[in-house]
Amino acid sequence: MKIHLWFPGIFDFKGGIQVFSTFFINAIEKILPNADRSVFLKNDRSQNTSVQFDSRTQFYCSGRLASTFLHTPFFSAQVFLSAIVNKPDLIICGHINFSPLAYRISNLLNIPYWIIVHGIDVWNLKNIAKIDGLKHANKIISVSQYTTNRVVEEQGIDPAKIFLLPNTIDINQFQIYPKSINLLDRYKISRDQLVILTVARLSQSEKYKGYDKILEALPKIIEKIPNIHYLLVGKGDDTDRIKDIIKNLGIQSSVTFTGFVSDEELCDYYNICDVFAMPSKKEGFGIVYLEAMACGKPCLGSNQDGAIDALAQGDLGVLVNPDDVDEIANTLIQILQKNYPHPLLYKPEQLRQAVIDRFGFEVFQQRLHQYLEDFFS
Repeated sequence: MKIHLWFPGIFDFKGGIQVFSTFFINAIEKILPNADRSVFLKNDRSQNTSVQFDSRTQFYCSGRLASTFLHTPFFSAQVFLSAIVNKPDLIICGHINFSPLAYRISNLLNIPYWIIVHGIDVWNLKNIAKIDGLKHANKIISVSQYTTNRVVEEQGIDPAKIFLLPNTIDINQFQIYPKSINLLDRYKISRDQLVILTVARLSQSEKYKGYDKILEALPKIIEKIPNIHYLLVGKGDDTDRIKDIIKNLGIQSSVTFTGFVSDEELCDYYNICDVFAMPSKKEGFGIVYLEAMACGKPCLGSNQDGAIDALAQGDLGVLVNPDDVDEIANTLIQILQKNYPHPLLYKPEQLRQAVIDRFGFEVFQQRLHQYLEDFFS
């Protein structure tokens, strides 16, 4: 069997889609160990050997060209020629942007293709070529039921055509540990202070993440918990706006920007907090919730996006209206004071196990295995 996998990238930048794509390749390697697996990466410049893959998986990086302007035509030519020469049994597209090209190749060469949809990439989709590519895909993989529902409602696609494959986590990387003394000292946080944490890209294009709403809620939280501290992990071009909000609210002493945090340190950041909060409005799923819960931390997310899936409709965490600052503040106060009526939030080991049972890599792999088996049977 031959399978071609197209992804925006997995090596040069790490975000939710990149993490999902990496796990997807790992699962394909285990499910189809004897298949010829070709992975085409539009934006990556080269394969990063620190990320381990099976030697039989071949990577082709279009981003090695100096000019980003040429990435798209080079990638298109590369996957088109490879499809002609190798005639794969299946093409799996890791992003909706690839759907028009996959549709054309399918028409010309009669090769079936799947499309993976993540969230805002397909919400309110208006591009006719992408819509055609989506509608003609043999199967659609969706990372959340929320996104599935929107695709069905907005594009009129048969729900039976869509497979649900939620995000997964590396349970070896994210584990329960005591609070890091080094991090507490680094940010001048005392041992008895309670900490709220958000991990997000601080981009003007992603202001929907909800960290500004937490900042607006902080004065009310401080009234009840005076020594509360908010750690905001991430970097991006929205920091100036956020700093203005902090200054205007007069909460400088209660907030710390950490900037970029490496993968190696990220687990320590989850473990330093008492609650992870990200009341986003456009999260396709939110792997950060899984990472935090794998570290035994209670999570607060939005009731208006893919966090509904990540927090299992509230079974694993707390869902709030992301536009209601008072609700965010009051709910965080309850969680921090351990008054919120959800016992699992305060049982770290049980919370971690519940996340593994629902979203562990073995579950992810089994789901994908079943979908492939059903498709080729």
